[in-house]
This record gives sequence, C-alpha cells and structure tokens, in this order.
Amino acid sequence: MTSTTNGMTGGGPTSASGPTFDPYDNTPELIPLRDAAQAGNWPAVRAYFAGLDSVDRLASASSLLADTAGVENFLERAVAESPGDPLPRTLLAERYVCIGWDIRSGARAQHVSQNQFTQFHDWLRRAEQSLIEICAEHPSYAPAWTARLMTARGLQLGQAEARRRYDRLSAHHPHHYRAQTQLLQQLCPKWSGSWEAAHGFARECATAAPDGSNSGALVALAHIERWLDLKIGEDAAYMRGATVRDDLRNAAQVSVLHPAHRPDWNSIGAHNAFAFAFSLGNHWQDAAPHFAFLGDRASEFPWQYVPDKKSSFLKSRKAALEARGGGTR
Repeated sequence: MTSTTNGMTGGGPTSASGPTFDPYDNTPELIPLRDAAQAGNWPAVRAYFAGLDSVDRLASASSLLADTAGVENFLERAVAESPGDPLPRTLLAERYVCIGWDIRSGARAQHVSQNQFTQFHDWLRRAEQSLIEICAEHPSYAPAWTARLMTARGLQLGQAEARRRYDRLSAHHPHHYRAQTQLLQQLCPKWSGSWEAAHGFARECATAAPDGSNSGALVALAHIERWLDLKIGEDAAYMRGATVRDDLRNAAQVSVLHPAHRPDWNSIGAHNAFAFAFSLGNHWQDAAPHFAFLGDRASEFPWQYVPDKKSSFLKSRKAALEARGGGTR
C-alpha cells in the first residue's frame, strides 16, 4: 500500500477496505459544506460558497448540496429572507430538481408510473419558474443555466431548447464540465437525441477545450452510454473494438493524461469515466494510469451501471495495475 498524496494530486492512496464512493471522503475540502448543510446552517453554507474560486467548484458544491436530504427547509427560509440573492434561489431550485428526479428514479420511461411523472414534473416546474427569473436577472450565472439543462431534459422541452440553454451558458463559461455532462445526456437517444449528436458533441468538447481540460472525459461518457444501450454480447464487443479504444486513448491524452492537466474537483469523475470505459473493453494497460491516479477514490457515476460497483472497481483496478506491471499497489 502506498499513500503519499492527498486531495487532488495524482497517485491516490489505496487501502484493504477501499474503494470509497463518498465524494466527501474523496474531496475533503467539501466536508465543511456537508457539515454546514446537515446542521441547517445557512450562514456557513453561504460563506462556503463565497469562498469558491471557480464556476466548476461552484457547480460541484451545488450538486452535492442539492443531493442532501432536508436542505430545502433552510434554503426556503434563506430565499424568503434574501429574495434578490441568486445563490439561495438557485440552490433551492436545484434541490427541487433533485427531489423530482428521486421520485422519477433513473428507470427508463416505460418503467416510470404516471403518478411518478406527475410529481416529477411538478417539482421541475417549481424549479424552472425560479430559474427563468434568475437567468433573466443574471444572464451569466452558470449554476442557474446548468440547472436549467436538467429541467429542460426532465420537462422534455426538446433538443433545440437544451442546446440554446447550453449555448447561453457557454458564451460566458466555455468548457464548463458539469454543463457539458448534462447536455450530453440530453443528446443521447434515450432523451430523443442520436448517437451521432452525442458522440459529435463529446468530440467537440474534447477538441475545443484547452489541453489538460477534463472535457475529454465526455468521449468516455458517450461510449459508456452507447454500451448501456446495446444488447448483452454486443456491448462488450463494442467496447473492445479498436475504434472505441483509440477514441478513448486520444481523448485521455488531450485531457487528464496531458502534461498540462491540473487536477481539480472534477478530475476524480473524469478519471473514473476513463477507467470504467477502458475496463469495459479489457484495455487494462490503458486503464492503468487512471486507476493509479484514483487509488481508492471511486465515483458513483459511472460505476453504478454495474451490479456490484465496489467489487467491479477492485477487480478492474487489480487487472489494470497488474497489466502495467506495477502489482496491486
């Protein structure tokens, strides 16, 4: 076992009990946000967000806060006390989106009941109304536009409207990783898109972004979505193909494996996307540098797509690091 680094530098530690899928374990800088949210301490939450120095960090923190049960209670009070402040309004809207998606579940539409859809849409409409007002008042406010990509998808407003929202955001904040991952979902066939559109957008993100950006991981995510959509047997053959392997290699080299890459809060998710995609195709040597970076730092997405995420991560990491010749760390 080696454990020499912490936080966002490479070579994450490993342990006998790993991996961990807890984002707060993987990114300790987020722990004060979790503690403040669980305590219902809005002043501490607001102070935490005030200290964030990038829209990407703001997006990560917003996403985690929205996934915290009960935060709507103090956020509703915060909105009532400061109705002109876009932060509590946006955080509350995203929490409503999260509540709605939890009710809908991640199942395909044919497996979602009418009652689930009704509640889902009700929560999303509440969020959308607030987000429309925020974006009108603050046209460059990335968190609100990102949340509106989720409401556009859930309310089935169509491909053109989702792309319009993304373009409005990217005009102010190009290469915004979380927004890119949201639009990629919209462009997949399960949301009335196409594989041509999904892969095209992913490659566009990888090509347009500066060297070392996380955006290259969109290429991996698009292939993972394609794999999910294929029949058993066809899915493995697809990921093992040389065309997919080379596409993943090229995307990894210009993004998280590029010398210019500076690890940040999105790097763990990006490396996990590549590690997962290469593992699906048994491209173990290609997966190795991603697992070496990660150590025990797994992410729920996309490992949630396999039945036993922890076991799959461990087996894949072992195979990858052995293929590299470095043992199991």
